[in-house]
Amino acid sequence: MKPIRIIFLSLFVLAITPAFAENGSLLSGETMNYIGFGAIVLALITLCVAMYIVLKAFRVVAKILLGPEELEEKKVDKVALKAQKKAARSERINKIFSLKPMSEEQSILIPHEYDGIQELNNPTPAWFMYLFYVTIVFAVGYLLIYHVFGVGQLQYDEYRTEMAVAAKEKAAFLAKSADNVDETTVKLSADATVLAAGKATFDGKCAACHGNNGQGVVGPNLTDDYWLHGNKISDIFKTIKYGVQSKGMPTWESQLTPKQISDVANYVKSLHGTNPANPKEPQGTKMADDENSAKDAKPKTAMVVK
Repeated sequence: MKPIRIIFLSLFVLAITPAFAENGSLLSGETMNYIGFGAIVLALITLCVAMYIVLKAFRVVAKILLGPEELEEKKVDKVALKAQKKAARSERINKIFSLKPMSEEQSILIPHEYDGIQELNNPTPAWFMYLFYVTIVFAVGYLLIYHVFGVGQLQYDEYRTEMAVAAKEKAAFLAKSADNVDETTVKLSADATVLAAGKATFDGKCAACHGNNGQGVVGPNLTDDYWLHGNKISDIFKTIKYGVQSKGMPTWESQLTPKQISDVANYVKSLHGTNPANPKEPQGTKMADDENSAKDAKPKTAMVVK
């Protein structure tokens, strides 16, 4: 027993070494953790080996106490019991799958052969027939539910229902995420709902300076090709959001939601080229009405911000 004691003592020392290691140790904390883990694994292996040795010892003691004859009888009993269990299991399998044991094959041979080959008169297994009957019942029920009484939805009806649900979920998501837009994520839109919402906000907040049709009053004309701070949707959104206080353009960030600012910016973009009556003279730089166009043309002096 001394070797086992020595092994357990060594493992114990290895396991507790990381816990009592000083900060000045040459080994890192990770290395000590690996050593501790290895010690635990080694201890488990040693424990399994010890249990195996003890089991072998019990068997030796049993053989000495019972004697070889009694031990042989018990071994024979175990073999017989195992054979009985195997036979019972085989019988259950034969019943489930409607099979005949090998010993009864001669009784189910069909009395004819071809080229030395004979067939067995094996009926279709009961479980397979039951499954077949279930499929017939299912088919009849499916026909009645979906094609006769119309209780369930067919493929196209189900598709339309799912698309309608998806449209509602999409609208709810867009409504929820609309206020997350800013000058870096705003998108140009020609949607009639967006433009109508933008016009309503424009009429209430912007028409006093830019005119009901964007022709310009105190503020510049929003329908021509000249712009003071860029004609991209992101430029217009930024100008509306932050304003230009030195030129009379107020900050709308605290009064309008990001969605409202986006709607107004898109409405302003839609005013380009509408040519309203009594337009104000051009102000700013002439730019092509293209989101990706470079700023070009001649700058002009401006008194008010667009």
